Amino acid sequence: MPASPALSPVKRGRKFDQVLDGARTVFLRDGFEGASVDAIAAEAGVSKATLYSYFPDKRVLFAEVAKGECQRQADETEALVGLNAPPEVVLPIAARRIGEYFVSEFGRSTFRICVAESDRFPELGQEFYDTGPGLLRERIAHYLEGAVARGELVIDDIYLAADQFAELCKADIFPCLCLGVRRDYAPAELDRIANGAVEMFMARYGVRKG
Repeated sequence: MPASPALSPVKRGRKFDQVLDGARTVFLRDGFEGASVDAIAAEAGVSKATLYSYFPDKRVLFAEVAKGECQRQADETEALVGLNAPPEVVLPIAARRIGEYFVSEFGRSTFRICVAESDRFPELGQEFYDTGPGLLRERIAHYLEGAVARGELVIDDIYLAADQFAELCKADIFPCLCLGVRRDYAPAELDRIANGAVEMFMARYGVRKG
């Protein structure tokens, strides 16, 4: 079976964000396969010619929508917590944001669409990983390296610890959402999972006093 063609480069212009906003709405509503170029153009309020001038391939458009949302989530979390605050401040906020993203409508839909399409379009899965889980992994690892250098944590394998933290933040949430067992989590439930993730992580990697 021949490999899928690589994703085409993105061309930016005056109505670029307008097209992305329309595409986001349609992809979440109809899924990747069900989203038509006509529907996206109508939702964005642009002509098909304008849409194609920016995105010649629907896969490119979807990857850009997913990439932008993942980047925004990562940037907001990083700005909120700061890279030099101690783990007791940073990790609870990061854990809650990770949980909130996974239970959000966009988080659920994006993940399911990328998994469903990854066999046919493996480069789409790679794009989503690089700008979603992969970006999160890098951001967490970068923070943990700083915390180790400041003597706040003791970690031998930074990337393993980053992976462990992200997985702890999804405990109970991930399998239930993937299988459609649950769709909603109350704030108290998200706090319980986030706090448990931080407590376990700090029990393993926190500096023991006394």
